[in-house]
Amino acid sequence: MDLRLSAEQTAVRRLAAEFVDREVRPHAARWDRHEAVDPAIVGLLGELGFLGLTVPETDGGSGGDHLSYCLVLEELGRGDSAVRGIVSVSLGLVAKSIAAHGTPEQRARWLPGLCSGAALGCFALTEPGSGSDAAALATRAVRDGADWLLTGTKTFITNGTTADVALLFARTGGPGHRGITAFLVSTESPGLSRREIRGKLGLRGQATAELHLDGVRVPDAARLGDEGAGFRLALGTLAKGRMSVAAGCVGIAQGCLDAAVTYAGQRTQFGKPIAGHQLVQQLLAVDTAAARLLVWQVADLIDSGQPFATEASMAKLFASEAAVRAADNAVQVFGGYGYIDEYPVGKYLRDARVATLYEGTSQIQQLLIGRALTGVTAF
Repeated sequence: MDLRLSAEQTAVRRLAAEFVDREVRPHAARWDRHEAVDPAIVGLLGELGFLGLTVPETDGGSGGDHLSYCLVLEELGRGDSAVRGIVSVSLGLVAKSIAAHGTPEQRARWLPGLCSGAALGCFALTEPGSGSDAAALATRAVRDGADWLLTGTKTFITNGTTADVALLFARTGGPGHRGITAFLVSTESPGLSRREIRGKLGLRGQATAELHLDGVRVPDAARLGDEGAGFRLALGTLAKGRMSVAAGCVGIAQGCLDAAVTYAGQRTQFGKPIAGHQLVQQLLAVDTAAARLLVWQVADLIDSGQPFATEASMAKLFASEAAVRAADNAVQVFGGYGYIDEYPVGKYLRDARVATLYEGTSQIQQLLIGRALTGVTAF
């Protein structure tokens, strides 16, 4: 794998870094306190093409490769993971799925708006009774002539209160993964209601919701992919999504390292900067570079058309755990000041923690990796 960035990738990375330092980092603490990012940020992300990366220009996207996409998500993670989540979900889980599996009519209806920031998407898979065991979901879709009637509840849905379209998974057949189908559901549909989830430990600025569907009618033309193929579509989508989460975690780890190194050079104890104390230097030795290389490997595999699911699990597992370690160490370097939100490291720690939970817990990633290595499932 060639680790050198192209001139275009370097320019995209620089553009993202400048955007984060100008439009995101100065506001991140305030958004966190108010539990809401400024919705205008979506339009700005769209104007720069960040919401259309890897989507073909013919569909309204901005093109580009997956490494460029990861570079942008890393910078967004360094700035505010709540903003990174907007892109990871609306683009990474929804728009990319429509681009890959949608009919020409579905692509024409949704992709231009999703890629420009005029619309947002959410990924509605998780339910109150099914998280890691997604094949056990209970939301049902029942045929009614040429339509489907959807009934059920989804929870912990990122972008749930702001999204215009939900990529929603429902049971159209018997139990197990073969009975699940994917649908593109307008969030303005009669019978669909949304409740915001507040009081989260981290990602407080990110819109998170519970969706309740009571006989929501959608035409069969809203079905994404074949009937009964929804679970396979979800797994493929989440494999790429794990790369997105991992890239954001690299950004968290880098932000923690930058903040800790700067503070350690300025803070004086026992007559010298704390950077001169051995145990403080030990806290600065984090896994950022290793996590970054794992993410870049996944992007390279996707762009070269090779299998990547196991490597995505490895990257997500390592990067999410590394981000938690980096943030925890950064708080320790800052001491008491790391415990107040005047400095960013406490927020980094709270934001990093959920990355070990969503889009497959660390334990699920270990099981996926173990199954790939041994050929034996431990689920």
